[in-house]
Amino acid sequence: MIEEVASPAAAVGVPETPGFRRVPRTGVIYVMHRAAAAGHGRDGRTWYNLGQGSPEVGSLPGAPPRRDQLHIDPRRQTYAPVDGIDELRDRVAELYNFLYRRNRRSQYARENVSIAPGGRPAMTRIAAAMGEMNLGHFIPDYTAYEELLSAFKGFIPIPILLDAAHGYTAARKLLRKEIVGRGLSALWCSNPCNPTGQLVEGEALAEWVEVSRDNVCTFILDEFYSHYIYTPAPDNCSEIADSARMVSAAAYVDDVNSDPIILVDGLTKNWRYPGWRVSWIVGPRTVIDRVTSAGSFLDGGGNHPFQEAAVPLLEPELVLQETRAIQTEFTRKRRFLVDRLRGLGIEVEHEPQGAFYVWGNLAGLPAPLNDGIEFFKALLQVQVITVPGVFFDVNPGQRRRNARYHSYCRLSFGPSMETLERGTERIEKLIRARS
Repeated sequence: MIEEVASPAAAVGVPETPGFRRVPRTGVIYVMHRAAAAGHGRDGRTWYNLGQGSPEVGSLPGAPPRRDQLHIDPRRQTYAPVDGIDELRDRVAELYNFLYRRNRRSQYARENVSIAPGGRPAMTRIAAAMGEMNLGHFIPDYTAYEELLSAFKGFIPIPILLDAAHGYTAARKLLRKEIVGRGLSALWCSNPCNPTGQLVEGEALAEWVEVSRDNVCTFILDEFYSHYIYTPAPDNCSEIADSARMVSAAAYVDDVNSDPIILVDGLTKNWRYPGWRVSWIVGPRTVIDRVTSAGSFLDGGGNHPFQEAAVPLLEPELVLQETRAIQTEFTRKRRFLVDRLRGLGIEVEHEPQGAFYVWGNLAGLPAPLNDGIEFFKALLQVQVITVPGVFFDVNPGQRRRNARYHSYCRLSFGPSMETLERGTERIEKLIRARS
């Protein structure tokens, strides 16, 4: 479907090593390998990465000071517990209770939290702990889900198509129909969604939790973008306001140990420390026990010094301060990129309500730029990076022959405003040259 980046061994004719299968790269990693092959990082030219999956990590107006030094206590050079250090697990539980569960009888505790060395390892722990079942997942969604849902053979991934006509969202009726009709025991998705930026919140999110509970179906929610929210608070919204909007299904859980809701988050996006590789899983104690057991053979636990350094970052007032700064700056960048793309003839069917991506439809551009792969290749020649839309047609095991979203691409407003301005200038020049 998409040609793979040749490995260095293949390039010099080295034969394949027996016993190893061909493992595809996830969308963003594939894109960056292609960019490197085109000179990114070594040709001396300035590149503009509008495909990046991380936010800018420098200081923002109004945000807490960035951590630029790390003191390592010699006692923290030992292995950390597989489920994480107690101080960080306590702080994660306390933060969720503060943000989403004030005055609720059932509260998260240390035993409801497992610390993992990054988002993908956290998700891998969950996948490894799953039994034989049908697992639902949405299309389009995060590219890394494809290989993740292929590597473990205990469950069968079942796709659920979301379309532009319905805002790339799933209403309660559709969810129940899919769960009951396809015999799903679990559903896995991102909220806000990567790549469409669509968001389930308020009453709709409460209905999702209720559907999960009533139909005995575990919902695994990737909430890594849950502080990048651009919508006003809905009526009767359970999340804390305080001018810093955050959305989590944790607000609608009745009993933290019986409702089948599993949440994944970390420092990567919402705290803008992707290189720290600190994430967490929040859910019922029985689930935490099992994902931690999976972590004991998958990854062995997270980085001990960075876990300790992460504890003060989860102080509630600092979290609110960082979130307010993020939303101020990223709202500005979101408006710029959406308006700029529309002015270039790239359709934005639904403006992102969360995350920091724009799901752009290239169908109105002149051929071959109306194809996401060709658009990506052409932009590499002018040092701009995007991600083709076909990567978000999550297709575990490549069981489906026909790929969707050929005319789409994902563009990120994670980088700086200067990068957005210069990158879109080059896109405009390319489109004009091909028109």
